[in-house]
Amino acid sequence: MTKPEGGAPPGPAPAEVRLDVWLDVACLFKTRSEAQKACRGGKVDVNGQSGKPHRALRVGDRLRITRAAGRRQQVVVKGLGGQHVPKAEARLLYEDVTPPPTPEELAVRDLERHFWKARRMAAPSTPDRRERRRIRQEKEGTD
Repeated sequence: MTKPEGGAPPGPAPAEVRLDVWLDVACLFKTRSEAQKACRGGKVDVNGQSGKPHRALRVGDRLRITRAAGRRQQVVVKGLGGQHVPKAEARLLYEDVTPPPTPEELAVRDLERHFWKARRMAAPSTPDRRERRRIRQEKEGTD
């Protein structure tokens, strides 16, 4: 018996999928393990309740994901999938309903960006070969 082209035949859409699997398939996290860590760390809420990795997710559920720097992303589940699909199709599995950032939030982000850029520029770089020789000679006291 031969397989049809394109792998296994598509079965009926599942009624529910594990939260960590869906977050990975929907490309909201790079890997399933990252999605599990976020769930265990309290970074994912499902319908206002803490989302554990094994929680069953259904169409219509509302997720709130806390991202870096305290930003929150809100999505509504539009479709379920247990296997990876192309990224363009993965975006169809949810609707992003995150409100646009306020002018104050944009100003804070801009300040943070400038702060970290200035800090990186001011950070001392590692010494090159010539600089290491000079430092070693100063420590040894020889010229």
